[in-house]
Amino acid sequence: MDDSSKVGGHARAVLAAAEAFRAEAAGVRGEPDRLLALAAAQYQAVRDSLVAERLRAMPVDKLRDTKANLRLSQLKAAGYRTVADVAQARPEQLDGVPGVGRQSAEQIVRVARAVVDGLARETTVRLNPDRADRAQTELLQLMSKLRRANQLVAPLREPLDDVLGRVDADVRAASRAWSRVRMFFSLRKNRRAALDSLGRLEALLASRDVAALRAVGTQLRVPDLDHRALWRDYELDAAAYNTLLADLAGADAVPDRSAAKGFVPADIEHEVDATALDTSLLKVALRGYQVFGAKFALARKRVIIGDEMGLGKTIEAIAVMASLAAGGRKGFLVVCPASVVVNWVNEIARHSDLVPHRMHGAGRDGAVGTWLAQGGVGVTTFGTLPKLVLPKRFRPALVVVDEAHYVKNPDTQRSQAVNAIVQRAERAVLLTGTPMENRVEEFRTLVAYLQPGVAARTGATDAVVGAKAFRRVVAPVYLRRNQEDVLGELPELLEVEDWVEFGKQDRAAYLDAVREGNLMAMRRAAFAPGTPRGSAKLERLLEIIEESRDNGWKVVVFSYFHDVLDAVADHVEVFGPLTGATSAQGRQQLVDDFTACEDHAVLVAQIEAGGVGLNIQAASVVIIAEPQWKPSTEDQAIARCHRMGQVRKVHVHRLLVKDSVDARVQEIRDHKTLLFDHYARESDTKHSHANALDSAVSVEQRVVQAEQQRLGL
Repeated sequence: MDDSSKVGGHARAVLAAAEAFRAEAAGVRGEPDRLLALAAAQYQAVRDSLVAERLRAMPVDKLRDTKANLRLSQLKAAGYRTVADVAQARPEQLDGVPGVGRQSAEQIVRVARAVVDGLARETTVRLNPDRADRAQTELLQLMSKLRRANQLVAPLREPLDDVLGRVDADVRAASRAWSRVRMFFSLRKNRRAALDSLGRLEALLASRDVAALRAVGTQLRVPDLDHRALWRDYELDAAAYNTLLADLAGADAVPDRSAAKGFVPADIEHEVDATALDTSLLKVALRGYQVFGAKFALARKRVIIGDEMGLGKTIEAIAVMASLAAGGRKGFLVVCPASVVVNWVNEIARHSDLVPHRMHGAGRDGAVGTWLAQGGVGVTTFGTLPKLVLPKRFRPALVVVDEAHYVKNPDTQRSQAVNAIVQRAERAVLLTGTPMENRVEEFRTLVAYLQPGVAARTGATDAVVGAKAFRRVVAPVYLRRNQEDVLGELPELLEVEDWVEFGKQDRAAYLDAVREGNLMAMRRAAFAPGTPRGSAKLERLLEIIEESRDNGWKVVVFSYFHDVLDAVADHVEVFGPLTGATSAQGRQQLVDDFTACEDHAVLVAQIEAGGVGLNIQAASVVIIAEPQWKPSTEDQAIARCHRMGQVRKVHVHRLLVKDSVDARVQEIRDHKTLLFDHYARESDTKHSHANALDSAVSVEQRVVQAEQQRLGL
């Protein structure tokens, strides 16, 4: 086609197509922002509806709690029964009520609206699949589309900006080709520029890039998910949805800003806030408290992240590695229990562009070589770490130690191996939701791996003087946030002690066990007969499962003992048992199959195996078959379900037998809980614990002797 034929009608067609493409590209570019605005408006509507519902249920007498001297009896007589009635009224309306003057009317309305504002600030939108009303479903639908738009458009933002800029420039330059007359009277160089721009526009419109962009536009115009599929998608990926929900809530999503930053001293807070976090290699959005946690690790270099279980410490550690990798660092090592190696490998690949290398089991040595040569993240176990052959001069950029309380005893081989690699590393992050289980010395040991100077300042006197003094000393190395402080959308945790009484058969089994001094038999005697009628605990357990089936809830049964799990499996269909003998892949597959089941299901797991490193948010009922010695054992098990991503209230049932060893074990566990609350958890406790430095002694033997004496055996 010669140049003259490109002028006029042909040019007008190309320019029209370019303008249409520009509008289409701009629409794709702006789709996330459009959906975000719609979702924010719908979030506000849902929250306003919740506030209005609470106000309608709040009697007008509630305004007396403000301690203002209000004339409420006259209002009630005039039909103003609730705070909502008053808040919606104008002062001149209330002024017409007998006995209420203009000044009182204005004061009443002012107080009522202050109550409304306070209620709005404290009201958090929680999406509940069991109460999926129309407003929440519309919000979830918009969030689903927004997530999809972000995933599709985010990688295209810079290329789109560049293309749109070039299209604008070429359209302006080529516009003179619209008219033959205008081209005729243009300078030669301007005619050439117009034709060149026209050629570039034609080439662009025929390119694969435009076809790909139009395909993205088509993908953005997908129909709404049906109700069941939409809420199922939410249940399967609630953590991501709730991160977006927190963004929509803004400042209201975090109840306490100081708590989200772990109550660290002001100088450390400023240092952390000033630290840059590069998220370009992450595939997941971070919560605000997670950003602070990652920055804390980057700023302080060698730290313990002691966030309560279920807050996403794994994601925080991956964010630290991704930020360092974006800056050119390489050689990241994760050391963890064998049971969670698979989970770490999956999470690294799922949430970042980093390449995980499994350095455990078959092919270990080859994986180590690949990791050293290519970089990425090496994932190994406490048992394998001492066997890894690493170059003498090799220094990992970062070592992450998961479930770091496993190395609280410095005399064990695995603790010494971890300490050795931590000392070689440029940076280190220890992850544990339970840094101190029995003694303050355990906490001090973890601190010593990282910053011996800080550990040296936490002498015995600190522990005796008080918990706050101890926390102040370890502040440069220790960060902890609790669920209630940072997860406004997390459903309630309802804990119930289900006390039952021995029947004839299980009482006989218990007495025999006490007489023999067999503590393990004492702890599981309530399940020994194996039939519901003969076992008080088994009967109650099956009742809880039946109630859960009626509600469509999934259940996890935790026990220390294999035969207790077998007794449950003899009476109901279960997934599992998940035990210490189950391979890491087998554990993950069991959890995946349990999660994929859309209806009620029961998973049985040994508490030491299933209570660590697995995400079981699909379950909303937890049954602990017998009390455990350490509070962290039960807490870890509960946190498998009550964690970021949980969408329902979590009901925890602790099965306990009256007049049995269960009470003695509880006393020991409660002592350890008090110790942890004083020294490792942020609290306002002002008194030290007198036995903070007690050594662990043979409590098992003392428990048996106490029961023998109590029963005269």
